[in-house]
Amino acid sequence: MECFSPPGTISDMHIDTITPADLAWQAQALCAQTGADFFFPEPGSSVREAKRICGMCEMRSACLEYALSNDERFGVWGGLSEKERLHLRRTTN
Repeated sequence: MECFSPPGTISDMHIDTITPADLAWQAQALCAQTGADFFFPEPGSSVREAKRICGMCEMRSACLEYALSNDERFGVWGGLSEKERLHLRRTTN
């Protein structure tokens, strides 16, 4: 096998890998056990059931924090709809 990098260059460098944010909360969230249909309803459909499930979920705050920091624009995250998250972002900035 040929080596195209001269000694002491790229092949000898330590490259840090990019790791995603800690998403362990997702496996424990109630939505992971329910299905996406409730949390990503058709436009104009009710989000009442999704909010009810979120209200019982211990991971709700982690979910909302994730949605806000990653600018999730669709679906119910952390018990809030798209419009509610947008309103929250506007009032906290």
